[in-house]
Amino acid sequence: MADRPLPPWAEELPEGAFISYEPTYKVGEYFSRFHKASFTPADFAEMGYYFYDPTEHGFEAGREYPLFIFLHGTSNTLFGDVCINYAGAEFYSKEEYQKTLGGAYLLLPLANEYKDQDGFCRGSWNEGYVKPVYELICHFIETVAAKNGGVSKKVILGNSSGATMCFLMVNAYTDFFNALIPIGSGSIPDDKTLERYEANDVHFFLAIGKRDEFNSYEDLIVPRLPRLKRMKHCFIFTPEWVYNGDHGVASINNGIEMGQHCLINPMHCNLMFDDGTPMEPSLPKGIVGWLAQMLQE
Repeated sequence: MADRPLPPWAEELPEGAFISYEPTYKVGEYFSRFHKASFTPADFAEMGYYFYDPTEHGFEAGREYPLFIFLHGTSNTLFGDVCINYAGAEFYSKEEYQKTLGGAYLLLPLANEYKDQDGFCRGSWNEGYVKPVYELICHFIETVAAKNGGVSKKVILGNSSGATMCFLMVNAYTDFFNALIPIGSGSIPDDKTLERYEANDVHFFLAIGKRDEFNSYEDLIVPRLPRLKRMKHCFIFTPEWVYNGDHGVASINNGIEMGQHCLINPMHCNLMFDDGTPMEPSLPKGIVGWLAQMLQE
């Protein structure tokens, strides 16, 4: 790997650790299980979205299933169908995940992103998307899900700027969502908003690495930990190092080192190493196991 740039934290690695430059899973193997459609919210531009319908893959129609909403990170829509993977949704269409969850709808709203004349990504998630995304979710429930039996619990997951968008969505529509899983965001709400989470029995899984390259753990997370630990339904996952499936510490450098920011990759793989051992000992069945338990409560 001599041609690979060394991350700035390379000298801080614990003894015996090694750097892993790519996720160990294949990207795109399950893209064909997703449909692509579009919807135009009120007073807003048309928005695209991907979705997976469990009743097309062996689960019976005529009953409710949970709905998982995935919000991608900045610029991810510019990569076409690969956005399904980048948002962490692809593997949730696998038989293993679906069986553990008892079947689930998957929905991926897409921000209207584009590159400007200088090559910068524009149109990414912001507060102006909150109501349109909510309307898109409702549209999906009222059309695709309703014809099959409807939706039970609603879980919203997001990566990077998508995680910040998750916070905005649940802050605005707290009684609508049952669970929130922001991955790689320091935008933890104030105490009053967290009280609303608790009053509405929202399950909260906070996932961010202690060495996240874009969000300071010490500045944004540590001050909020005492309040988070007092919450009724809050799991805090803040690993010292972000790993790939081969037990290597993740390094992804596309002009800027962001391996520790890309916690979505191991989350996508159920926080499990390729050899079947859990990345988080207190989650022996991974994040999917946590979700399955939450759905039963």
